[in-house]
Amino acid sequence: MKFCNLRECKANPLFMYKTILYSTLCFLFWINFASAQLKIDAEVRPRFEFRHGFQTLFPDNVDAATFVSQRTRLNTGLNIEKLNFYISVQDIRVWGDVPQLNTTDNNGFSLHQAWGELLFSPEVTLKLGRQVLNYDDQRIFGGVAWAQQARSHDVALFKYTKDGLVFHLGAGFNQNGEALTGTTLTVPRTYKSIQFAWLHKDWENLSGSLLFLNNGLQFIDDLNADNNETRYSQTVGTHIKYNRDRMGLVSNLYYQFGKDVNDNDIGAYLLGLEGSYKATEQWRVIAGGEWQSGNDNGAPSGGENDAFTPFYGTNHKFNGLMDYFFVGNHINNVGLFDLYLGSVVKTNEKSNLNIRLHNFSAAADLAAGDSKQLGTELDLVYSYDFVKYVNIKLGYSHLFASEGMEILKNNFDDNTNYWAWAMITIKPTLFTTPIN
Repeated sequence: MKFCNLRECKANPLFMYKTILYSTLCFLFWINFASAQLKIDAEVRPRFEFRHGFQTLFPDNVDAATFVSQRTRLNTGLNIEKLNFYISVQDIRVWGDVPQLNTTDNNGFSLHQAWGELLFSPEVTLKLGRQVLNYDDQRIFGGVAWAQQARSHDVALFKYTKDGLVFHLGAGFNQNGEALTGTTLTVPRTYKSIQFAWLHKDWENLSGSLLFLNNGLQFIDDLNADNNETRYSQTVGTHIKYNRDRMGLVSNLYYQFGKDVNDNDIGAYLLGLEGSYKATEQWRVIAGGEWQSGNDNGAPSGGENDAFTPFYGTNHKFNGLMDYFFVGNHINNVGLFDLYLGSVVKTNEKSNLNIRLHNFSAAADLAAGDSKQLGTELDLVYSYDFVKYVNIKLGYSHLFASEGMEILKNNFDDNTNYWAWAMITIKPTLFTTPIN
């Protein structure tokens, strides 16, 4: 059996899949002779979407978007003495994006995770490779599981855990590839260098975290390469969570300073507070708000940038499911003030209905005299566990846009804005072996 190199794999996906299968079979053979635990699971997740005003206001004289996207994953986890090892490969596609009698697929195959964790002691480990970073409520670091491709980082992560105290220290440095000279990064939408620290402590009814992120973005001067440099911003903040009896409170407080990629001085903040009350075993009510600072008129001025950036968080989880804010948009803009009410209703043992109503307004001023009110969004999500490894979700969202949103999106067409979707997640365990 011959293994394919990267170029052969891209040119011949079938050869690549055979290579992965062969490697897995080798694992299965070897596992019988080692003191180890091996688990192989898979995921198939097709999602139908009907977009009529998703992420931006719907314009005149166009048709709504309708499609089915799909994520397919194969995950292999291995635990042996002094080592945890994990590989997750995935294929992301839209149904019909290649012909039925295709010879090669579009390049939707990727390595989602590939890491090894060295276990120096029960308290101290070092995790190296491509991995998902999820911290607290995923406001600054999150896996973005909603997106079919999701997010992962190439980092080294030192971890220390003892007596309810958890400390993580991580670092990453990105480049286009191997080179003989220079370190200028041209890969879009990624950082050049990050360093972060996370400290977490649990008590009986309270938990708290401190996070520090040093985020380096590549600046490129198209006229003078000597001016290319890495510009760093810093984010520091805390996440506090309190639960007692039927009540719960969650708060976020973050502040950003340093430089943005355009060399503006940053002075931005995020304040968030959410309360919940479990009225009955089947019904929980939620109320909260979040303030993210912004720039007047939607742009930095005078060398000052007051707009908060939630960087690598799971932004789809916050500020409405229609992704009008901070999901590939609304960066360095007027900020956001989001007040919301919600409820989770457990309809039976296998299903629940999640309801959220958001009211959005700008945190900073729009043009002189323009209203800060942006609109109201209603989100409905129904979830049903068909069996243990199959979940079905249905969703509908409706945005009632205000004049401020029309100004912000530069769209004054009078159209209804809504979004509907249906998703099935199939996640069976294919193979598992206990520790010998």
